[in-house]
Amino acid sequence: MRASLLALAALMIPLPLAARDVAGQFDHYVLALSWQPSWCSATGDDRGAAECRGGTAKDFTVHGLWPQHERGWPQDCPTPERDPARRDSAAMADIMGSPGLAAYQWRKHGRCTGLSATGYYDATRAALDQVRIPEVFDDLDRDITLSPAIVEEAFLEANPGFDADGVTVTCRDAALSEVRICLTRDLAPRPCAPDARRDCDRPRVLMEAVR
Repeated sequence: MRASLLALAALMIPLPLAARDVAGQFDHYVLALSWQPSWCSATGDDRGAAECRGGTAKDFTVHGLWPQHERGWPQDCPTPERDPARRDSAAMADIMGSPGLAAYQWRKHGRCTGLSATGYYDATRAALDQVRIPEVFDDLDRDITLSPAIVEEAFLEANPGFDADGVTVTCRDAALSEVRICLTRDLAPRPCAPDARRDCDRPRVLMEAVR
């Protein structure tokens, strides 16, 4: 009985700080690029999102820059850094679609980088600058269906320095969702860790036309 009580008491002891997600302690990044028309059809239209209106001409937008461990990832880390000013989040709307998404990504992921909010936003822009979007997807003017492998190949052809294991294509239902690109902490291309290397398993996905 005494041994059981001791075991129960041990379970109730809070985890030490070292076992928590700690700002600045991570191995690499994932840059997640959303296919905006798919997000709008699945989520944004029901919200009346301004970035989903016709004429916005949004194709791939930044979902987030996510710090990663070689297994798993940190999130919602405690940090002494201040949250971004509204104007700073609003300034990210050109690549992220909305200031609300930018602020949310800072809270969930940016705090774990060990950077300031401004530094995280700057790193997000710098990461996007490392990626060339394939011209074939720029201002796509009609719905198309294609295999996830072709989407990946297009990114590899447009970005010769990328590793085949460093680009992952995801889907939601039958539609293209995201292209995720793995980068070092210095924002150089690198292979993804195994748990971030999960491609869409559908034979074909829909890419809706840019609005």
